[in-house]
Amino acid sequence: MASTWKNWAGNEIAHPTSIESPRSEEEVVSIVRSAADRGEKVKIPGSGHSFTPAAVTDGRMVRINALSGIYSIDRSRMEVRVGAGTTLSDLNRLLAAEGLAMANLGDIAYQTVAGAISTSTHGTGVALPGLAAQVTAMRIVDGHGNLVECNSEKNSEILDVARVSVGALGAITECTIRVVDAFRLQAHEQPMRLDDVLDNIDELRLLNDHFEFFWIPHTKWALTKRNNRTDDALDPLPKVRGWIEKTFMENFAFGAVCKVGKMRPALIPRLATALPSSGARTYINDSYKIFASPRLVKFYEMEHALPAASLAPALREIRAMVEKKGYLLNFPVEVRFTAPDDVPLSTGYQRESAYIAVHVYKGMEYGPFFKDVEEILRRYDARPHWGKVHHREKEELSTLYPRFNDFLSMRDRLDPQRTFSNRYTERIFGA
Repeated sequence: MASTWKNWAGNEIAHPTSIESPRSEEEVVSIVRSAADRGEKVKIPGSGHSFTPAAVTDGRMVRINALSGIYSIDRSRMEVRVGAGTTLSDLNRLLAAEGLAMANLGDIAYQTVAGAISTSTHGTGVALPGLAAQVTAMRIVDGHGNLVECNSEKNSEILDVARVSVGALGAITECTIRVVDAFRLQAHEQPMRLDDVLDNIDELRLLNDHFEFFWIPHTKWALTKRNNRTDDALDPLPKVRGWIEKTFMENFAFGAVCKVGKMRPALIPRLATALPSSGARTYINDSYKIFASPRLVKFYEMEHALPAASLAPALREIRAMVEKKGYLLNFPVEVRFTAPDDVPLSTGYQRESAYIAVHVYKGMEYGPFFKDVEEILRRYDARPHWGKVHHREKEELSTLYPRFNDFLSMRDRLDPQRTFSNRYTERIFGA
């Protein structure tokens, strides 16, 4: 009898023939080799935080949670070897205990290392690329069931493209990641008028180590967050106040507002004013505690990377479209920035990027709104996040990535019989 699996948001459901949990790299090799010999499909779901069908399969689903933890640390090279099933939240704590940290992180940390790099997960910071660009080596089980070591000296051409693979090249079992000494960030959070943010966006993104903002639809406000490195002493939000503001207000209270909006959509514009439009706060904490926050309210998400210079006109178009079509949106629109990188399928490949992420509360209709946003962003050569809802297909995607064909050639080499394919990879890379 087939098992049932759902992703975090619940919008993707799979009925694999089995869900297996290997305890070692050797067991992963055995599972993949057996599946390849029988012509079966294999998918690795990570933590299931992708909003796409990236992990959906009617074949064998393999959970690599047991492949976790830090395997070794090379302090001379500032690199750590980690199991690919390690969640970013666990990795953050393990690194902190060693006086180390990731140079940059996204705003949530539920993903596994393999899932995060494979989908081009990123944080924000004009001098920093996404997580995949921090990977210096990896081990991957290819579509034949062979274990392949990839680093700068051995199979470097595989490492080059496999850092962002959307799970289409094989099963990643371990990664070597570049790290930095642990550091503190001063976070300054302040509401601003959206037009003021967009009019001054270059100054805001260039003069802060990490800058992001959240536009509150149906209002003129954006919630801005400036994170900058500091040598000052820790000065976190007081425990009770921190729980109220970061956990209760941003999750439980916000979730209650979303539920009311779902039941009575006409109230959403009025409910949007419940989000703060005045006041500011500043605090200092360890970097990983500033970067990532709890996200207990579930949603659907679409995100695209576009040239940073196009951010203001694109977001203004989206705002005008929302007003014209009368969409009722109870989730903020998030904007972040990254530096260029050299990973062929990275959303930030060879260009300074701005990211626009739109969200819809779980259980509400998101299709028409997402498609309208996507149509606007197409005009700005925007690249969709591989792990978030989008409607792009191979022909269009191939025009957005200069080295798209290099990836397809590597796929033919590592997985010619498509052991790791599913309907999503067939759509974006071809069958």
